[in-house]
Order: sequence, then structure tokens, then C-alpha cells
Amino acid sequence: MTADLNSEALRSTLNAGSYELRLLPWESPGDKPCFLSTGDGRGVMSRYADGVEAEQLANGAAVLADAEKMLADPAACRYHLRLALREAADSLSDVLRVAESRGARLSLPQPGEPAFDGEESGSASPPRS
Repeated sequence: MTADLNSEALRSTLNAGSYELRLLPWESPGDKPCFLSTGDGRGVMSRYADGVEAEQLANGAAVLADAEKMLADPAACRYHLRLALREAADSLSDVLRVAESRGARLSLPQPGEPAFDGEESGSASPPRS
């Protein structure tokens, strides 16, 4: 079952209850986020969303490679640079949606288990790629 929710508070409330909502990698026709009540996350729609996410990530990598080539070409015209930037922005939007969806599905710390806040003593900063 998909739901079109535009309220972060409503989404948080539903996820705190017995429903587990997954942000889907596409928007509704009204440019609003779409959510899926996932259950165990192995249903047909969850697998379909996984496939769409994989395609979006692969497309993002291809767009990045093309944009890097375009930026390295001193003869690139303004039109082609703007087109590359538009494609890169669209891909970044998709990738950020995938990251948000996957981040929301990470398991929460168990009671008594400390939450990572990025400032644990003696720990190094996460590696940058």
C-alpha cells in the first residue's frame, strides 16, 4: 500500500507506531513524496523500489562521469555545460532521496546501546571519499 504524505510529523508518528514506512524513489504527480508500508521489506513493491534505486545510483555514476568529462573540456560550450549541470542536479536529487530512504531504514540503537553522535572519544572521523 502506498501513501502520499507531505507532513514529516505524520511520517514520524506512523513510523513510531506499528507501521514501517519507506520513502519511495519517486514522487507523486503532485511532486509530493510517496511512501510504502513495507512490513518485512521483501514484498513486490519493496523489491521494485530497490531496483529503481539501483538504476538511479547507476545513472548518477554515469552522469557524474559525463559531467567530469564536460568540465575537463576547455572547448565545451555554455549550452552543453548547462545541460550537464541540469542532468547532474537531477541525478543528485535522486541519489539524495535514496540516501534519505536508506538512512530512515537503518536500525535504531537498542535500549541501553549508545547512539553514535559523531563525537565518540578516541574515534577517528569517518573516512571521506
